[in-house]
Amino acid sequence: MWLATQHGFYSIVQKDADLYFVRARIRQDLENLLEILDFDAEILVWPTADYRYRIQVDFEGFLEIMVQLAGQLEYSNFKGRIGELQDQANKLGAYHRIWGLMAGLQDKADHVTEQ
Repeated sequence: MWLATQHGFYSIVQKDADLYFVRARIRQDLENLLEILDFDAEILVWPTADYRYRIQVDFEGFLEIMVQLAGQLEYSNFKGRIGELQDQANKLGAYHRIWGLMAGLQDKADHVTEQ
């Protein structure tokens, strides 16, 4: 699962029955997450992995992350919010590109269903 939030960009995967990796490409994103969660988790560094930084959580930790991130939603425009945040604004171009790609998929899907 990819999560693009005002605190960072995360990829969350389940590795075992009760083990989840919350992964990030930028260490600050995980530091932000740990701060809002008040978690005491170690940020692991895997230098050769596609997502270099990660924390490990159990299912309850995963649920807590989701609840806390949902509770932090207080803006009406995601890209506008990202542009306001000093430690996230560097991602704005990437988010615009993702937005454009997904809008293109929507247009293609709409075109197919209209025929």
